[in-house]
Amino acid sequence: MAVKAQLVTNIADLIRERGLTQEGGATLLGLTQPKVSNLLKGQFRGVSERLLLRCLTKLGRDVEIMVKPAPPRRAGRLTLLFNAGAR
Repeated sequence: MAVKAQLVTNIADLIRERGLTQEGGATLLGLTQPKVSNLLKGQFRGVSERLLLRCLTKLGRDVEIMVKPAPPRRAGRLTLLFNAGAR
């Protein structure tokens, strides 16, 4: 859920920066206005990470997924990086 929360926060920021209404955001993202409203209120249970990543690409963001070896003395981890300079 933490990963989804970070993705949704970034989506909400991009919608706000563009000055989009929920309806305008819904049209751009190919979602319904109620779905966008729920996302912006933090209600994203049942929403896939794939859908959230697709929303980011529709908002003009490149999404890269990189898998690399972890250092030998620890287990792997998941990290999300957002390039704030690209906004």
